[in-house]
Amino acid sequence: MASGKIMRYAAMLRSGEITSVKLTEAYLEKISVLNPEINAYVSVNAEKALASAKEADAMISRGEGYVLTGIPFGIKDNIATKGEETTCCSRILKGYRPTYNATVYERLVERGAVVLGKNNMDEFAMGSSTETSCYGAAYNPHDKGHVPGGSSGGGAAAVAAGLAAYTLGSDTGGSIRQPAAFCGVVGLKPTYGAVSRYGLIAYGSSLDQIGPIASSVEDAAIVFDAIKGADKRDQTSSGGTEPTVDKLDGNVKGLRIGIAEEYFDGISADTLAGVRKAIDFYAGSGAEIVKVSLPMLKDALPVYYIIACAEASSNLGRYDGIRYGYRAARYDDVNDMIMRTRSEGFGREVKRRIMLGTYVLSSGYFDAYYKKALRLRESIVTAFTKIFAECDVLIAPVAPTTAFPVNYTADNMIETYMSDICTVPVNIAGLPAISVPCGKDGKNLPVGMQIIGKKFDELTVLRAAYAYERAGLTDVSLDTGVTL
Repeated sequence: MASGKIMRYAAMLRSGEITSVKLTEAYLEKISVLNPEINAYVSVNAEKALASAKEADAMISRGEGYVLTGIPFGIKDNIATKGEETTCCSRILKGYRPTYNATVYERLVERGAVVLGKNNMDEFAMGSSTETSCYGAAYNPHDKGHVPGGSSGGGAAAVAAGLAAYTLGSDTGGSIRQPAAFCGVVGLKPTYGAVSRYGLIAYGSSLDQIGPIASSVEDAAIVFDAIKGADKRDQTSSGGTEPTVDKLDGNVKGLRIGIAEEYFDGISADTLAGVRKAIDFYAGSGAEIVKVSLPMLKDALPVYYIIACAEASSNLGRYDGIRYGYRAARYDDVNDMIMRTRSEGFGREVKRRIMLGTYVLSSGYFDAYYKKALRLRESIVTAFTKIFAECDVLIAPVAPTTAFPVNYTADNMIETYMSDICTVPVNIAGLPAISVPCGKDGKNLPVGMQIIGKKFDELTVLRAAYAYERAGLTDVSLDTGVTL
């Protein structure tokens, strides 16, 4: 059975069995030993972490602590932390230190949580393997010859290897769920707007969403409860603040679970077996299995890449070497400086997506590509709305296969893009979804199942996931804990 860390640590901290300083020191020590092997962190601020831990211990001694007080976590390198280098793992933002904090970070720090450092990621969140990082690739703790997924691969690897109690990632087309599946942990992508994006360095603004990666569904729910809710600094945020974790009871009797066969086309045998076994569990637990159809799924991938790249082209236009970040050392004039800065500062994958986005937004192709993609997006949203009139949640694979071998992406780019087919529809429609481990393949690599819900119905998604976890079916080991 997957073991939740947060409630256990919280009880130990309040009883005086451990202190936050001791717990933080244990995590820092484990990071110093294992991080050189898996590269889950690109920066660690031990001095700041220990200072925060001392403050957390003081909060607890005064009886002012929250459930997350004193518990160490990691944060993706595209989430702003004031005065701390935040680079999106891109050369073009090397040395950039935000003058403000992201809302999600503020909400955790206000509760006394202790940040250990910044997690590795694909450059500007563009990738599925965490191999495009300017700090070098991250590796899967289950098998270092395989990737941890992306773009939040560093955060998923950190949780799987026991280098953080939990981490915060971002999900534009599956970047929380896919690495969670590859690393055998839990990853929650909330409804678009349920969690503030203020302080998240944008990739695709209509698709991006921050969420937790954790070792259990309960832990993911605790973190989600802490970070969710409307924020006046993000006009797209509108989520409520009603807690979910105290409503996780493991009961799925009468729950209507939709199965769309389109999600299972082209899925590997091991992945298919794991997800089918999970479906059998729900059927045996009193849930109603409903067959549904989602023919629009075939359109999701081109719609996603057109919209995401178009928005990236616009969002990344601000990186010009003038205001902050990297600037080319040699240039003739302003135009040459901007060209050289962007050519030298951005990696190949980011430049590829910027060029694709610029192309679909250009005057001769706007109607043929971008405008058509927006219309198809509405059709996909409508298709999901109709499906959720028949069922409460959908169950599907997270990815067609388990983790890719290291360096596989470079030679199989199109196939890697295609691997997002199961995750991108959720972002297009703005829905909540969670990745939960559901076994291993023949190479002992984790398999992930995806549970998708209605907008702002994270509770039902979490309850369904918790029922599976509570039955003891999610454990894929690793994370040997820390020495206290």
